[in-house]
Amino acid sequence: MARTIEGHLDAKGLKVALVVSRWNDVVTSRLVEAALDALTRHGASPDDQTIVKVPGSWELPLAAAKLAAGPYDAVIALGCLIRGETPHFDVLAAEAAKGLAQAASASGKPVSFGVLTCDTLEQALDRAGAKAGNKGWDAAIAAIEMVSLYRRLA
Repeated sequence: MARTIEGHLDAKGLKVALVVSRWNDVVTSRLVEAALDALTRHGASPDDQTIVKVPGSWELPLAAAKLAAGPYDAVIALGCLIRGETPHFDVLAAEAAKGLAQAASASGKPVSFGVLTCDTLEQALDRAGAKAGNKGWDAAIAAIEMVSLYRRLA
């Protein structure tokens, strides 16, 4: 039988940074609340949680890379992009995703993707706790599990 290796949802002792876009704060503030709740409910100490605010999703990868190079076990990136009438949304969404992936790869630490890419504000609010769960919670859970997995793989 094949051996299976997976992470566990135990955040005790984890140092986690949340890098959060201020753009669309009505949404991102809800993502932050849920992420912090997930971390705390899974054993993380509030003293080991740091929130770093950046202007928008474009700046998320730069801050995430700096944070991941530091003392944090994981970085949770939270943002919200809502499609407009120009291709600006597509550029930002692609570059934020690519940049966050590069930050994770360069640091060797989990950088969790909690950036909503929605067509409408209603969709964004639904994904920030109204109807479709909360993607901030999901991003925090992914970060916790990946830190545990990385430790098991070491």
